[in-house]
Amino acid sequence: MPSYKVPVEDYTFIMNDVLKVQERNDIPGYSDLVPDFTEAVLTELAKVCEDVIAPLNQSGDHEGCTRHEDGSVTTPKGFKEAYDTYMENGWGGLSSDPQYGGQGMPQILSTVKSEILCSANLAFEMYLGLTQGAMASISMAGSDEQKQKYLPNMVSGKWTGTMNLTEAHCGTDLGMMRSKAIPQEDGTYKISGQKIFISAGEHDLAENIIHLVLAKIPGGPEGTKGISLFIVPKYLVNDDGSLGERNGVSCGSIEEKMGIHGNATCVLNYDEATGYLVGEEHDGLRPMFIMMNAARLGVGLQGISLAEAAYQNAAEYARDRLQMRSISGVKAPDKPADPIIVHPDVRRNLMDIRSFVQGSRGVAMWTATKLEESLKHEDEATRQLADDIVGLMTPVIKGVFTDLGFESTVQAQQVFGGHGYITEWGMEQFVRDARIAQIYEGTNGIQALDLVGRKLGRNNGRAIQAYFKLLEDFCKEHDSDDMQEFIEPLKKSVTHLQRASLWLMQNGLANPDNAGAASVAYMHLMGLVAMGHSWVMQVAAAKEMLAAGHNNPKFLENKIITARYYMQRMLPDTRAHLSKIEVGADVMMALAADDF
Repeated sequence: MPSYKVPVEDYTFIMNDVLKVQERNDIPGYSDLVPDFTEAVLTELAKVCEDVIAPLNQSGDHEGCTRHEDGSVTTPKGFKEAYDTYMENGWGGLSSDPQYGGQGMPQILSTVKSEILCSANLAFEMYLGLTQGAMASISMAGSDEQKQKYLPNMVSGKWTGTMNLTEAHCGTDLGMMRSKAIPQEDGTYKISGQKIFISAGEHDLAENIIHLVLAKIPGGPEGTKGISLFIVPKYLVNDDGSLGERNGVSCGSIEEKMGIHGNATCVLNYDEATGYLVGEEHDGLRPMFIMMNAARLGVGLQGISLAEAAYQNAAEYARDRLQMRSISGVKAPDKPADPIIVHPDVRRNLMDIRSFVQGSRGVAMWTATKLEESLKHEDEATRQLADDIVGLMTPVIKGVFTDLGFESTVQAQQVFGGHGYITEWGMEQFVRDARIAQIYEGTNGIQALDLVGRKLGRNNGRAIQAYFKLLEDFCKEHDSDDMQEFIEPLKKSVTHLQRASLWLMQNGLANPDNAGAASVAYMHLMGLVAMGHSWVMQVAAAKEMLAAGHNNPKFLENKIITARYYMQRMLPDTRAHLSKIEVGADVMMALAADDF
């Protein structure tokens, strides 16, 4: 059975020593995040994740969810009790508005919390994460009455939430959806249609489920401009807050899928269910994108988290497993063979994962601070700059980190050899679970198109120009003799990204297929640069702490070693991505469709 231990020291290092959040008085709540407090919070969270939630990961995968004849769904054994424990300890409302019963902590703490939960048990976390996304949409776009009616019970965990977009014939192209919303005289709507792939769509963890559903009101504009968003509760809610009759929404089936078996991925049937409009008619994508963007950042964390969990188990196995002798000489003369961690190729797998996880974690946490800047900073220009950066980073975090997260679980599985293919060890579950993160919330190809097709050119390239300025200023600030081995590779990779951006500006408009053909390589190039930036930040902090005589120099020295590996073995891939971009689309589009 696989194990998981929360890397509290790494989270506190990035938060307190790299990002120095406790020194930031410009974001409300950050000055409260003093090191002792954040460490205490994460230590307590670690207890429930390591002792209660993580032990259910493999058993939940084996058991899965069960749909009964009446359409109800039972989650795996132990999930309900774990959910109650989690909520009773107040974790559900950690960063929620105190007005609705939350604790109002900064969002960066919830970013860390989400990664930890996903490492412990991704299928379980999805019930929680989707609720947070639904709450965000209602908070930003719902009426005051809707907020008062739904948010307190969602914050407490008494109710959960979902997002309903996909239909059998309509995935990314939402304009093709057929679900209808018929206006009623009392101001409500009757929602009819079928939604598929609805994570946490039906379950026994909470007494009510608040579905956010996209549907079209007859007579509205064609395509995506005619989509509206509705709150459709599983049970109607009376004026006094009590539950009323069952609404016209039911679980038709549970999807049979490759992984995340512990989460109920449902086909939901809407049969004239009562729905309540969120925001304005025909403006449903705007509030839904609030949830979708939050979900995309959350899915990126899933890539990091599963890589972390897989890495921990692979590293432990590599230290214990005896096979052959080291090619450079015997390392364990008292044993019949050396542990496999002495072999360079095993080290390659582990170091690839380690440098990705710690580098991407730094990017995700840095982006979380930018997200809070965009929402809470007093200065309008600072908010705008932060919003631009978050817009760039969202497809990168979702696309690159889930691609590399999946690759990392495969590499960790490889360390186990044949045992990695056997269910008992749990590695094949990490691989299966990680695979979905590349697909849902917009496939990674769509994320790349969003980056290249929408984010780069928006506002005459304001966001990418601001990002280049940020990186150039950072490199100048850290361009000292003792940082050259880290700064020089970063500067070189930034020039690759600049060159690729210029190529797209010159060639993408003339032939849009050039932009499409380059998009994934460009997204990965930016992801490598972002992690390089993160690693230099971490090295700078580590060196400063070593010079000050930190009480755990080994942790800091290992940070520098891992950063050196990233700079020398991972970051050079920016050159390969640039070469792929500059080839253009011709070679990709040359084969006739019938010849595939």
